[in-house]
Amino acid sequence: MDSGTLSGIVTVIFIVVFIGIVWWAFSKGSKQRFDDAGRLPFEEDDAPKNGDKK
Repeated sequence: MDSGTLSGIVTVIFIVVFIGIVWWAFSKGSKQRFDDAGRLPFEEDDAPKNGDKK
């Protein structure tokens, strides 16, 4: 197997992986989880952290 064939196979594998990740990220089942994760920085945390004084 020469380097051109190997390069082509690796390229096809990466394209398939990329399409799989895009499909997973934009699937309807992931929307609620991503929306919840996106709101995390804006949620109030009532419990004091170590070193915090209230």
